[in-house]
Amino acid sequence: MLLLTFIVCHWYASLFFQSFFHHRYAAHGLFTMSKAWEKAFHICCFVTQGSSYISAKTYGLMHRLHHAHTDTEHDPHSPHYTTNVFMLLWKTRNSYNDIYVGRTDIEQKYYKDLPEWDTFDKLVHNWQSRVLWAVVYVAIYVALATQWWMYLFLPLSLAMGALQGLAVNWWAHKFGYENFDTGNTSKNILPIDLLFVGEAYHNNHHKYPARANNAIRWFEFDATYFIIKIMNYLGVVKLKR
Repeated sequence: MLLLTFIVCHWYASLFFQSFFHHRYAAHGLFTMSKAWEKAFHICCFVTQGSSYISAKTYGLMHRLHHAHTDTEHDPHSPHYTTNVFMLLWKTRNSYNDIYVGRTDIEQKYYKDLPEWDTFDKLVHNWQSRVLWAVVYVAIYVALATQWWMYLFLPLSLAMGALQGLAVNWWAHKFGYENFDTGNTSKNILPIDLLFVGEAYHNNHHKYPARANNAIRWFEFDATYFIIKIMNYLGVVKLKR
């Protein structure tokens, strides 16, 4: 039971910071924050994503390219230009790495207001850090697992951030319902999004990318936006609209 509790907490912590910091802050700039808080949330992303840590700056660039080239061959993670979900994972990995090391030629306009902490990324964005986190996760499983089948969740823990992004990028351009005609294949995955903390409303997001709240209809609930509202009230962030 303790291990399953850890897995659930890891899932939601990793997903929240990817949604809050990487997606809504780095990629879309839906709110502002001080440089001190920006650095604090870089660290939060590293702690919660662990071995699957991704650079906020690189994520922001890749996601902006996704919106600019949705469902085309220039989309860095379109499921319609890959044969299966595993190939999409590989394509997304390659797209991310090419952007991170500067192999992708990107127009300057996409760099506007991206969060940068290159010193931190150089320190933690490497294979040594990922191996150390993997050792930590294995130790946690050894300490807490009470049944052999619990180890089947270990790959999820090791690649948590990447698999969460893959789930949304694959599923939300393949299956679901649409509130709007966006001119692309974006879908809302779940009517009541308790699994992806608001990221399931992908069709809504493609219609209104500058809207901090991904929920539109009365039954839709964006948990990440709810927390952002609390942060806005406390002065941690400042919503733009």
